[in-house]
Amino acid sequence: MRKKNKIAYKTISEAAVEIGLINRINKKPNTHTLRFWEKNFKQIKPKILFGNRRYYSKDDIDILKLIFSLLKKQGMTISGAKRALNSGSINLDQKIISDIKGENFKKNIKNKVKKIKLILSKIKKEN
Repeated sequence: MRKKNKIAYKTISEAAVEIGLINRINKKPNTHTLRFWEKNFKQIKPKILFGNRRYYSKDDIDILKLIFSLLKKQGMTISGAKRALNSGSINLDQKIISDIKGENFKKNIKNKVKKIKLILSKIKKEN
C-alpha cells in the first residue's frame, strides 16, 4: 500500500486517526466528533466533494489538533475553546509545536528510564 504525501488532503477517517480520535473499544476513528466540531468551529473548512465526502488540508488538521488539545487535554468547554480561538490569544504554530515537543520529551524520558532500569538490573545481577 502506498503512503500519502504529507501535504495531501486526508479523508475524515485519516484526519481522525492523525488527531487521535479513536474509539477505545472498537478501535475505529471517531469521525462523528469531527463533524460536530465542524458545526461549532468556523475555522474548520474541509473540502466537501462528491457524495459529501470531506477532505482535510494540513491547515485544517493543525486546527483540529489545537481544538483536540484545548478540549481533551486542557479540559476546556466548547465555548471556552471558541473564545480562545477567536480571540487570537493562541498562536497556532507555537501551541502545536509545544505540544509536539512535550510529547517527544515524554517519550525521550521514558526511553531513558527504560535504559537506566536495564543497566541497574545488570549491575544487580553482577553483584
